[in-house]
Amino acid sequence: MLLAGGGRAILLQLANPAVGHAVAQHSNFAADPLRRLRNTLTYVYALVFGTSTQVATVTAMVHRAHEPVRSESYDAADARLQLWVAATLYDTATLLHSRIFGPLADADADAVYREYAVVGTAIGMPPGLWPVDRAAFREYWDASVAALSVDDSVRRVARELLHPKTGPLWMRASMPLARLTTAGLLSPELREAYELPWNARRARRFDRLMRLTARIYPRLPVPLRHWPKDHYLRALG
Repeated sequence: MLLAGGGRAILLQLANPAVGHAVAQHSNFAADPLRRLRNTLTYVYALVFGTSTQVATVTAMVHRAHEPVRSESYDAADARLQLWVAATLYDTATLLHSRIFGPLADADADAVYREYAVVGTAIGMPPGLWPVDRAAFREYWDASVAALSVDDSVRRVARELLHPKTGPLWMRASMPLARLTTAGLLSPELREAYELPWNARRARRFDRLMRLTARIYPRLPVPLRHWPKDHYLRALG
């Protein structure tokens, strides 16, 4: 599910002008999309499932990756931007989980929410900045989404990300499905802002894909569903 939601989370992050402009000006963000995806997944998996050594390794890795991505309006050490990145990962993961498995019981949803704060605190976000509960998070989320803005430079990065010219053949072959999933998971406003193609036919295809995934994915053997996590943690060492 993290794989399926990666495009949505990244486009949400880029739509924060401070993040998007810094990436557009100073980063090869879209030059190696597979590396970006691998690093993001490794970071989340290590924080949730890894050893203390693995957590330290990925935290240092993120700090090194963020160091060159700066602009007049962006600093990777800015706690508010760390909060936004963590928020996009949490919201995307819970959105997909709800679509595929159905909603969590309140107690479980509250526990997941509290634990997701580590995605931001591991790279320096003060724990108190994470909204106190899910209701407070929704208020923060709605206000943050209302302030998002996408301009030509950010759209260019998104196009490079969704239409990669490099990377293994299997990844490029899967991009039409990734583009459909990313567009379907975004709000209509952000789809329009990013100029992502969308119509009734695409909406029907996306709905069929979600229904099919909800029927098949929960029934897959657990080792198969957990293979990406196990693979990236083994690679991390």
